[in-house]
Amino acid sequence: MGDLSNPERRMLMALQGREGAWTLEQVLAACEWEDQAVAVGAGHGLSNRGFVKIKESITNAIKLGIEGEKAVENGLLEARLWSWIQDNDSPSMKELSDAFERHEAGPGVGLLKKLGVSLEGGVFTCEDPQVVQKEIDSRTAFLNSPSPDDPLYSHFKGRRNLIEDVGTITRTWSITTSGSIISQDELKEVVKIAEITPELLQGDEWRDAEFRPYDVSLAATMPRSGRSHPMQALIERIRSIFLEMGFSEIVEDYVQTAGWNMDALFIPQDHPAREMQDTFYLDNPNSIELDPSLLQQWKDIHEHGGDTESTGWGGQYDPAISQKGLLRTHTTVNTIQYLAENPTEACRVFAIDRVFRKESIDRTHLPEFHQIEGIIMEPGANLGMLVTTLKTFYEKMGYPEVRVRPAYFPYTEPSLEVEVKWRGKWLELGGAGIFRPEVTEPLGIKDPVCAWGMGLERLAMLVLGLDDIRQLYISDLEWLRNQPIL
Repeated sequence: MGDLSNPERRMLMALQGREGAWTLEQVLAACEWEDQAVAVGAGHGLSNRGFVKIKESITNAIKLGIEGEKAVENGLLEARLWSWIQDNDSPSMKELSDAFERHEAGPGVGLLKKLGVSLEGGVFTCEDPQVVQKEIDSRTAFLNSPSPDDPLYSHFKGRRNLIEDVGTITRTWSITTSGSIISQDELKEVVKIAEITPELLQGDEWRDAEFRPYDVSLAATMPRSGRSHPMQALIERIRSIFLEMGFSEIVEDYVQTAGWNMDALFIPQDHPAREMQDTFYLDNPNSIELDPSLLQQWKDIHEHGGDTESTGWGGQYDPAISQKGLLRTHTTVNTIQYLAENPTEACRVFAIDRVFRKESIDRTHLPEFHQIEGIIMEPGANLGMLVTTLKTFYEKMGYPEVRVRPAYFPYTEPSLEVEVKWRGKWLELGGAGIFRPEVTEPLGIKDPVCAWGMGLERLAMLVLGLDDIRQLYISDLEWLRNQPIL
């Protein structure tokens, strides 16, 4: 019996004490264990050797879900709406919408209509209130004592998170003839050595010890180790590519002024993107002071083009608008400030950071996302250099087929849209171009500036094969474990 573990020996010795089926509680008490996992493991080991028979039975039960527990505490949704209707002389849909949350009013009215409550001329009516009250009382009673045999079971099963089915496994163990004939002496517990160490071999105790056997043919569980989130892994991959291409990284603040975020980039002050519907303006700080000489340069550029031979946008430039505080809508606000601080030094810099826009959440849009930004400023920088840089980047990312198309952006001319081929189709991933003189000359920049920007989440969807951007931020551990290492 040297191949039996100590828990298996103890359990088999206990089962030899009497015939019949042993429950889990009886095994735990006889073996003086507290952990049921020890008993279950020992029982499976004995069963595999034919010393014990295991009998399992599954009992189905019902428990309240999250919404069910809320309903028991606060009342069913239809019960609360019905109570409100009973307490009002002329209950209308408008008043009900004011009294209840929007996510409750609509579904609640639907439940009441199925009970016999109608809505005529915007006012709730009911021909037989007693029938409605009786059904609501029955539903309330069911939640207080749910049963799978109750006729209301199917009704509540069709409602989300009110009840849940729970299966309980009950096991019993019975000793077999093979197990009963093993002598008690063979079942005495012994010290088993599971690991051979240098310290063990220095003495002689190991000569008379028992060693734990290992079956190398059995399947082993794969260890689960931590790793980077796919988004963070993609950021690190992109960062390493740009560093490899000779770029330096810059990091700046989320909070910026409308001046640097928009005016410096020659975006007109009446541009739709500046509205509250697109931009997160701040109450604190509501305003951030800027250099008056800088404001005057932007004013000249926007109103009549300054000394750039541009006609500007015309109209009246308002310095107060430039000093409004906001959450940056793109990372270009940071690269343009870097250029303003280093107007004469050739540079190749990039940024990978968060930006914020007032977007409606759907499968392709989020109000907070990441942007990849890069610029090249040096004598002789041109469109060919820009296109070659982007093609090299995407090729290193695994997308060798890249094309560019003419586009329009307020602060670059010429402007391009960058597309890569994915699953046989061309997918647009970002914009690029050369900064206009209206952007660079007020800051004292003499050399051409190639610039580009792209959304990181869209690139992540491409790399990971997703069709919903929200999947990137759902805490689904199983999905995260199955993602490829980027």
